[in-house]
Amino acid sequence: MPYDDNNIFAKILRGEIPAKKVHEDDHAVAFHDLYAKAPVHVLVIPKGKYVSIDDFGANASDAEIAGFYRAVAKVAKDLGLSDAGFRTIANTGLNGGQEVPHFHVHLLGGKKLGPMVSD
Repeated sequence: MPYDDNNIFAKILRGEIPAKKVHEDDHAVAFHDLYAKAPVHVLVIPKGKYVSIDDFGANASDAEIAGFYRAVAKVAKDLGLSDAGFRTIANTGLNGGQEVPHFHVHLLGGKKLGPMVSD
């Protein structure tokens, strides 16, 4: 699937749509999810044009990959999630439930989370 420059995260990166940001650096932006599934639910997105985790892993530079995952860890720590624990989810493709075709990680925490997947 080719990258769609009109997806909602691309628009957030360009400043066309506002987001409640909690972090921004050279490689990533993190912001609160509008449809939170936990007391803390933040999305972390790379600034590059990557559709999915497979695309990101295959095509991003080493600096982008390291910078992105360092941002995820920093946001978790800054939001006070590291000690009690948190969950990261990267939905990929149709069967994985990916809704926006821009690679992103959901960072969830702030309470004890239920089972990973339920029927």
